[in-house]
Amino acid sequence: MARSSLLVVLLIALLLELALTGGAFFAPAFTLSQFGVKYGPETTFLAYIVAWLLLFVSLAVAVALVQVWKRRPGFATWCYLLGVWWIGIGIGIYYAFGKGDNLLLDSVKGLLIVLLTWRCQVSRGMARRY
Repeated sequence: MARSSLLVVLLIALLLELALTGGAFFAPAFTLSQFGVKYGPETTFLAYIVAWLLLFVSLAVAVALVQVWKRRPGFATWCYLLGVWWIGIGIGIYYAFGKGDNLLLDSVKGLLIVLLTWRCQVSRGMARRY
């Protein structure tokens, strides 16, 4: 049950990240406006860097998803890394900018990934003992 839930959360996270990545590459003005940044000559570089960062996160989510799907032993490292990443981003954006929607979306997503990964490890550990 925990593995299936983890796969669903990772798939949703991947779809969200890919949508943001596509927006950052192909509609940078729209994407930056969603973050409250006006697109112009000063922010073109910012849009480019954000797009590549989002692509990197999307690739990390894809790796984690494949690792969980194939039941690889190293899946937990990827999942914990992503979970802590999103918890930190959510808390950081809330603390610095007061955006509660990011706190809710990113931190809850990260917390779910961390808890489900932990739950998968507990159930796998118990299966090995007996």
